[in-house]
Amino acid sequence: MPISVRNLLGAALLWAAASGAQAQLLTLDSALQRALANNPDLAAAQWEIDIAQGGRQQAGLIPNPVASWDAEDTRRDTRTTAIKLSQTFELGGKRGARIDVAERTQEAAALTLEQRRNGLRAEVIDSYYAALRAQERLDLAQRSQALAERGLAVADGRVSAGKSSPVEATRAQVQLSEIRLELNRAQIGLTDAYRRLAASTGSATPDFQAVAPHRQSTPALPSAAQLLERLEQTAELRLAELQILQSEASVGLEKAQRIPDLDVSIGSQYDASVRERVNLVGVSMPIPLFNRNQGNVFAASRRADQARDLRNAAELRLRTETRQALDLWQTANTEVLAFNQQILPAAQNAVDSATRGFEMGKFNFLDVLDAQRTLIAARTQYLAATAQATDAWVRIERIYGDLARF
Repeated sequence: MPISVRNLLGAALLWAAASGAQAQLLTLDSALQRALANNPDLAAAQWEIDIAQGGRQQAGLIPNPVASWDAEDTRRDTRTTAIKLSQTFELGGKRGARIDVAERTQEAAALTLEQRRNGLRAEVIDSYYAALRAQERLDLAQRSQALAERGLAVADGRVSAGKSSPVEATRAQVQLSEIRLELNRAQIGLTDAYRRLAASTGSATPDFQAVAPHRQSTPALPSAAQLLERLEQTAELRLAELQILQSEASVGLEKAQRIPDLDVSIGSQYDASVRERVNLVGVSMPIPLFNRNQGNVFAASRRADQARDLRNAAELRLRTETRQALDLWQTANTEVLAFNQQILPAAQNAVDSATRGFEMGKFNFLDVLDAQRTLIAARTQYLAATAQATDAWVRIERIYGDLARF
């Protein structure tokens, strides 16, 4: 990955220089800071912390007392009235079980937020390097246009001198037209890349004119053993573990619901016909004859079993994704190294040699066109390899977070 980044940095510097000294450059650090501060999806996810806190507060409250007033007979002289105050006492540890579930929900909200932050960081990195590649693609298209214009000038000169057929000039013109179309596509692609990067930072439109190179060293390719040792510490796997505990807490709550609550009431009753007041004391409790909450207990138990299987599935998936991403990263780095050290220099030399040979009458223009197309294809493949390397890096960052901490 560091090799591809160096090339992207060079292209970014060229693009920044072309944009003028006053161009506002967006750095990777600045993009990450903006995203954490302004991204609306992350801002919405942060409210889950307060929502879970409210749920924890509500779970710890006891039932409210109930005040009641009853009257028998509407005639004043014979009416009997009663005033009562009732209180429900929760039995079976329901309140503690509710609190346990709510606290697990709080922890899950914090881990979900951490997972969202990792995902946003990966998204910004992906968008940032996509913008760098778009700048380099435009720079390469401009260089290809310069090559094609040079080839057309040479062809026109040889045709004017009667040394080549007019067909050579036509071929050169066709090649130049094709490259101009690619240049137009590169300009559109750069605009789209800037918009995508701006959206990930929470801005509707780009407020920068170019993407600056990331001057700090990028993380080196980590080993599979190094990453897999930290798999248990990833936000996703910790969340899967917590969901097991949350499901088990829900089982405890449903079992506590099997114990009926006790209602105690006290009050006073006045009989107007005999002008006598008596005190009232009452106790009531449902009889768990038919409904013992057995269905909810069974469902909660199966959800706990499901959470365990989901945790195992998440671990298997993360292990597989880690190895696949590392293999992809290693392969892309090898390709980028080959393009930088061998393929691109050789393709450029072939273009220069073919053009000089055509000027001297040693080659026909088909050799020049073939060399130019080979160089353009090599540049396209090089950009694809850098994109593949960045994609692998982003996949690892999405799982493990900032690799700079390793």
